[in-house]
Amino acid sequence: MLEVKDIVFDPEGSRRILDGVTLQIPDGKLIVLTGPNGGGKTTLAKVIAGINVPTSGQIILDGEDITALDPTERARKGVAFAFQQPVRFKGISVRKLLSLAAGRELTDEELGKVLTDVGVVPEQYMDRQVDTKLSGGEIKRIEIASVLLRKAKVMIFDEPEAGIDLWSFNNLIRVFEIIRDRRDCSLIVISHQERILSIADEIIMIQNGKVGLSGNRSSIFPRLLCKNECDDCGTCVRTEV
Repeated sequence: MLEVKDIVFDPEGSRRILDGVTLQIPDGKLIVLTGPNGGGKTTLAKVIAGINVPTSGQIILDGEDITALDPTERARKGVAFAFQQPVRFKGISVRKLLSLAAGRELTDEELGKVLTDVGVVPEQYMDRQVDTKLSGGEIKRIEIASVLLRKAKVMIFDEPEAGIDLWSFNNLIRVFEIIRDRRDCSLIVISHQERILSIADEIIMIQNGKVGLSGNRSSIFPRLLCKNECDDCGTCVRTEV
């Protein structure tokens, strides 16, 4: 289990981007973080991954306090993160990058499967360089493939739908469903996308640096979809999602 305990992120001492966030991410669940832009979702994900250092609070993984660990050390503990805008690697091939992610040399068959899963034609990409010649959507799909190969305890995806086409997105939904149904790791997906929200086990809204709503899909999803214009109908969520 991943536990986020009273996390505050206020790097300049003037505005709390995260203001006392406390969450429990159970094993084997697909959790979707949603909420208005600028609410703190990506910052929270980066705190969990060790990219951002919290001002205060704790990150606990399987009973171990990992708050002081850097991103590399957290990756070794089983935390994998896919950026909204992936990093490019000059001089390294797709084949090499994915083999490094898997921790061993992958066969063409293994490469073909994971690349197909994220909507990439394997024969066209296995030996291409992970550099500026790849489009934003292409590099995004390859990074998602690298996260899938890590067999992590916790996989974090920051808006995985950004920059990919509909066919690739449909493949990605299918992959998320397969991983969710295996119940052998926890997925945290930051998204506003209705189809991703619809396959979540639990939905958590992050708003103004705090947890606004949280609960299982059946209780939260209808509130996000409600179009009522009333001030307090008890159903709708009056925020941009």
